Amino acid sequence: MSRLLCCCGNKSPNHVSDGQATAMKEASSDDLAGAHTHYKILVKTGDRKGAGTDANIYIILHNENGVTSKKIKLDRLFHDDFERGKTDEFKAKLPADFGAVHEIELWRDEHGAFDPWYLEKIDIFETPKEGPKKGPYEFPVHRWIPAKKRVMFRQYDSLLPQHDPRKDSQRKEEMEEIKKIYELKSQAPEAGIPLQVAELPGDEKFSFEYLYDLVKRKANLLLQSKLSKTFTGKWRNLDDLKNVYHGVFSKPDGMRTWRSDIEFGLQRLIRCNPTQIRLFTEVPEKFGVTDEMVGPFLEGMTIQEAIAKKKLYYIDYEILQNLPVKQGTPVVSPIGLFFVDKDKHLIPVALQLEQQKGPDNPVFLPSDPEYTWLLAKMWFNSADASYHQSCTHLGLTHLAMECVAVTMHRTLSPSHPLFRLLAPHFLFLMAINSRGLALLMSVDGWVDKTMNIGRDGMYELIGRAFKRWRLNVEGTIINDLKARGVDDTQALPNYHYRDDGVLIYEAMEKYVRVVVESHYETPDMITEDYELQEWGRLMATSQDDGGAGFQGIPADGNFANVEDVISTVAPIMFTCSVSHCVANFSMYDDYAFPPHCPTGMRMPPPTDKSPRTEKDILDNLHDKTLTVDVMIVTRLLSEKATNSLGDFEMQYGFCPVAVKALEQFRKDLKQIEIIIDERNKNREFPYDYCHPKEIPNAISI
Repeated sequence: MSRLLCCCGNKSPNHVSDGQATAMKEASSDDLAGAHTHYKILVKTGDRKGAGTDANIYIILHNENGVTSKKIKLDRLFHDDFERGKTDEFKAKLPADFGAVHEIELWRDEHGAFDPWYLEKIDIFETPKEGPKKGPYEFPVHRWIPAKKRVMFRQYDSLLPQHDPRKDSQRKEEMEEIKKIYELKSQAPEAGIPLQVAELPGDEKFSFEYLYDLVKRKANLLLQSKLSKTFTGKWRNLDDLKNVYHGVFSKPDGMRTWRSDIEFGLQRLIRCNPTQIRLFTEVPEKFGVTDEMVGPFLEGMTIQEAIAKKKLYYIDYEILQNLPVKQGTPVVSPIGLFFVDKDKHLIPVALQLEQQKGPDNPVFLPSDPEYTWLLAKMWFNSADASYHQSCTHLGLTHLAMECVAVTMHRTLSPSHPLFRLLAPHFLFLMAINSRGLALLMSVDGWVDKTMNIGRDGMYELIGRAFKRWRLNVEGTIINDLKARGVDDTQALPNYHYRDDGVLIYEAMEKYVRVVVESHYETPDMITEDYELQEWGRLMATSQDDGGAGFQGIPADGNFANVEDVISTVAPIMFTCSVSHCVANFSMYDDYAFPPHCPTGMRMPPPTDKSPRTEKDILDNLHDKTLTVDVMIVTRLLSEKATNSLGDFEMQYGFCPVAVKALEQFRKDLKQIEIIIDERNKNREFPYDYCHPKEIPNAISI
């Protein structure tokens, strides 16, 4: 591969080192007396709180031959420049042969020294009176510009640290300051939870527009909920429950399908928690299922025959055992057995609500009395909800990816190509976690009120799951499917999360590969990238030893080749986008009708198979007030408010390779949209949660 000197982190022959700016040849007034050309300078101030400034801003332009312009004051008479979120245009006149702008030197004076300025980007164009316009020469900055300090940026600002001429000064000093802002800290009462940022940095707070939209939607839901809260107390019957859904609280899909065994199977494949189902290969001693019990549901097969034909699948929630849950609100640790029938439906054939078989822990069957079987399924789903909300959703997307984001900020310069590649996928993540934990995980907050597991049990469960979770297995969809034995598309049909998710991952890995390979042409370039190596080590080091405590970081964080880097970056990107989308955006349809997937159960779990009635179902449900609380939160969380995958709210990568790779990624996503649309036309159960249009770039809600 030929080197792309403009953006691949390699030194160009005429690179500028510290201290050289003043020694360079300056374009003089005599030069301007002759032929000259005009330049247009577009300066975009970021959309951050306090981003605008009244300071005087100056710039010097550097061309590829080491020639510099005179100091240019960026100012327009009688105009308020550098306002938050605005782009300002300025003019400059330089010698006709000045040519392309290779580097900029920027500073602000002491006027408004305590008036910070967040600069997003500068674009420069050659605009001669005759001939074609040239440019833009792009300088993404994405930084606060300090007072009375000159900073310099090369075009595209995307280079490896070992090739940065200012690696020992500007880059080093900046990283020292960033580490003071992005500190890792445990924000949870339990040890072993993914670490978070110690204090929310100003740069991570919501933009004004996003925050306004979030508040407006929440206010609308609260207004609508007041109508629902005219209902108080317990539900009289199921029809009484169904009457609460109107206005913005549309009828959730679960209300229509909650009794169906087919739907119960689909919850393992295409609803909000599709990553737990596994191939069943043997009957564990603790599971009391027998051929006599399930024979009527296996279409003439024995358990062993069904195993041999890859017809049986299971979920074992042993991880839920002995959690420190709220008093009087038990959480079961069930085992569920599922069978792929002749119609290609995955259906439940046996449910055991606790881990060890015994007379008080029966195996519930589809042939049990109707409401007995329904109640057993509700208890299983309540356990599933505990795991989903704790781990699949909060712990292993929100919290784990915040931890990754903080480690990235602490180790990778904003000028690092991988920082620019990953940054769009961390948009608002720390802010939503800060607000979300305050709302949901506070003492006596939403989790304590609505979930049997409670906040203490949830934190304990997250810690257990995080110790088991590996980025290169559970965090990498293709490897995860193989590890669970569910990668065979013929054996397990209707697993649309698998089929569509793999398409997205392959496109994402291809995108990452192009960018990574363009910057790392040899293994030495990886081992010499001390920022990359520090990032890997920080992620892989245990929390006890001062690290983030991730398992399954390729090469234990000592990256040696491009495959190590790609197989780290692509799963992170996938988790921030696809994994969170799948776990999050169907929550209203799954949880808003409590019999479908109850977040909590009010009565003790059944210990026998005696007939139950509708009253037993109702007695287990939340009262009307808590049901509305679940509806509000899941409705809010299920609303997508940011751009779709590949359409970044803020673009960070501008070097030609990154731009071309992103363009191809978008084309690949368009093709995937067509494939999924065609698949959905022929699917008995259409699936949109891995559709590129439905997937946000980041965990922003």
